[in-house]
Order: sequence, then C-alpha cells, then structure tokens
Amino acid sequence: MTNIVTAQWLNQHLNDPDLILLDASPATNVSGMTSDFAGIQIKGARTFDIKKRFSDQTAEMPNTLLSAADFTTACRQLGIHTKSKIVVYDNLGIYTAPRVWWMFRTMGHQAVAVLDGGLPEWVSQGFETVPIEEKTCPTGDFTAHFNPNLKQNMEDVVHNIHSKKAIVIDARSSGRFSGTAPEPRAGLSSGHIPDSLNLPFPEVLNEGKMKTPQELTDIFKDLDIDNRPLIFSCGSGLTACVIMLAAEIALDNPMSVYDGSWTEWAQKQPELIS
Repeated sequence: MTNIVTAQWLNQHLNDPDLILLDASPATNVSGMTSDFAGIQIKGARTFDIKKRFSDQTAEMPNTLLSAADFTTACRQLGIHTKSKIVVYDNLGIYTAPRVWWMFRTMGHQAVAVLDGGLPEWVSQGFETVPIEEKTCPTGDFTAHFNPNLKQNMEDVVHNIHSKKAIVIDARSSGRFSGTAPEPRAGLSSGHIPDSLNLPFPEVLNEGKMKTPQELTDIFKDLDIDNRPLIFSCGSGLTACVIMLAAEIALDNPMSVYDGSWTEWAQKQPELIS
C-alpha cells in the first residue's frame, strides 16, 4: 500500500477481506473547524477514537501516544490483525487521519494509508455512506512493535537545539509560530522552538486533499531542507502528522514527530521560546 489512497481505490477494494477501514473523525469541533458530514461514515468503517481510546489518559499532555502494550490491546479490540491493510480517514478532509497513520507506522505496521480528501471526497464522488453505529468486532491478533526512531520527546528536541542534527518543522499557523497570534489553549504562550521552521499544515493541502508530489517537493525545497532528519511539531501532535505525511510523499529524509509538541514546550521550556 502507498501512504495515501484515492476514494476510487478505496471503493474498488472496500470488500477486500484484509482491509480495515478506520474513521478517525474528531468527536467534537476542533480549532474552529466543523464538518458537514457529522453523523455519517463509510459503510464498514470502525470508529477510531484518538482522544479517549488511543491516547494515554494518564499522561500530562493531550494526545500522548499509548505504550506498545496498550496500543496492542486497543487495536485487538477493534478487530485489527497483523495482516490487516488499514485505511484511515476523517470527516474534515485530511486532519486527524494522518495522526493514526503515524501511530501505526510508529507501532511497526506498514500497511496503512490515509484516504485522500477523507469523507468529503468520498461523498463528492457519490460513494455510499451510512449512519454512524457502534460495532462489535471479533478480537484481532495485532501486535505492536514500537519504533523509537519515529517519536521524539522534549529532551530529544532540547538536545537537538545544541546538536542541530535535525530540522524541526512546525505545522502551526504563522501567527502562532511568530508569537503574533494567541494559542488556542488558555495561558499558553505562542512563539516557536529555536531554529525551527514553519510550514502551516494547510499549505500542503488543496481543498482538503494532499497536493501533488511535485507541489509538495517544491514546498519543501523552498524551505531549503537538506538531507538532515526532520522532526515535526504542532500544537498537540495532530497536524504535525499532516506535514509528515506530505514529507513522506516528497522526501527521503528520516522523519519523526515530537509528541508533546508546543503544548509541552511552552509549559516546560519557557526559556527556550523564540
């Protein structure tokens, strides 16, 4: 599987017995974004609850990645198998789905792709939808194998400021990055990690779909990125995965996500805010 698939591809493969379709649509409106497709899903989709089921509820920061053991348990409860081919989508186009793509990649599962354009694109093509309903699935045999190279913690990013081994790319808006616009979380300072670059995640999208590989290549070329590893960050680890997916399409650099992202950095490293 490629990292991103079209609605036409999914429609043709929807009855593949190994295909698992995951609906990662946010349960509530996020960052002022609303969906015109609340309450419906693609037939056969299973709800993938990022916030409540697939984030560490004991962690201090939002959206914290589960341990491999807990990720294994949650995936098995969704009926996911080691041989499953996973396609994930959301009802905002491309927003939360890449976070799930990154999770599976980080947990050692390569057969995972994002539906380009998500549910809006599926509907625009005239393909079938059904009302959302909870499903009970036979237990799967999925086993996570954590890849530490795809996840960075705060200490890694602090160390990188001095080593300059990697380039940090921030997916937040230019105003939040520059410190001229407030953060949506109350009491959180805006600004950015020293020496990081800014690539607001909407810039890699075109009407909710990923831009072409050539357009993405040009975008990253304009950032003057060399062959160094890339660390993606955002507000709380979601949209960082959007630009990581874009980079995966366009580049060969080693890539990872700073899971705590700006929510953690602004609270715990106030002396390291540019």
